[in-house]
Amino acid sequence: MLIAFLPTMRRFALSLARQHDVADDLVQSACERALLNAGSFQPGTRFDAWMFRIIRNLWIDRIRRTNTQAAAPVEEADAVVGTDGVAVATSRLELSDTAQAIHQLPDEQREVLTLVCVEGLSYAEAAGVMGVPVGTVMSRLARARTKLAALLAEKGISVGAARSSPTRGSRS
Repeated sequence: MLIAFLPTMRRFALSLARQHDVADDLVQSACERALLNAGSFQPGTRFDAWMFRIIRNLWIDRIRRTNTQAAAPVEEADAVVGTDGVAVATSRLELSDTAQAIHQLPDEQREVLTLVCVEGLSYAEAAGVMGVPVGTVMSRLARARTKLAALLAEKGISVGAARSSPTRGSRS
């Protein structure tokens, strides 16, 4: 299970750390911790939530130790695959703008957005990973979505249009 979950762990670690090398270190440390504490995993529970909790705790420990943050360049993000050159270019621009907007969110909003919207955890599972009440997850997620939509609107991207239209929103 651990090996199959590595890409998802790396994606979550990258959303926290925003640097590929730091994210890789988090994943490696999480794997070590999971293997050392395999007996504490309760069969029948969600493995992904357990691993997300380990990664999050390691990240918090790292922040406490280093108290530094740096954004990963958007250029290092995986390329959007497509066949239509205009659609590919537009998608890359929107991806870049969205990544920049997500990085502007406060840490707690970015974290909950990643857990719920990217990784697909339920509110209860995200609350368990983050160690907060479900209501806190819901309010942080609502604030994250609102702020993200506002940040994208500033760049001329309509959230509804971004999903259905191949063109970038008008920049008035």
